[in-house]
Amino acid sequence: MTVVPPVGALGAEFQIPGIGTTDPTPTTGAGFGDVLAQQIGNLTALQENAASASQSLANGTATDVASVVTAVEKAQLAMQLAGQIRTKGSEAINDIFHTQI
Repeated sequence: MTVVPPVGALGAEFQIPGIGTTDPTPTTGAGFGDVLAQQIGNLTALQENAASASQSLANGTATDVASVVTAVEKAQLAMQLAGQIRTKGSEAINDIFHTQI
């Protein structure tokens, strides 16, 4: 039979993980700015793809009209989503600034 000592018996050797650390930055994962920059890059790539597909359709070199329409719709939906996220973010910031303490 094993005997488990009470928490108080461990004294200074017992520490709760995460308490008392001096480094407040996370050691793994990408930051919010990195994720935001990556998604803006993805949005730019979608827009460039839609523009080149539209240009090829206008020149008559496009072989599949459905892929052109799909590329343009993807870019349009991504831009609408980015606009909605921007609006929600600015509303959240305004709410924080107008909070009474």
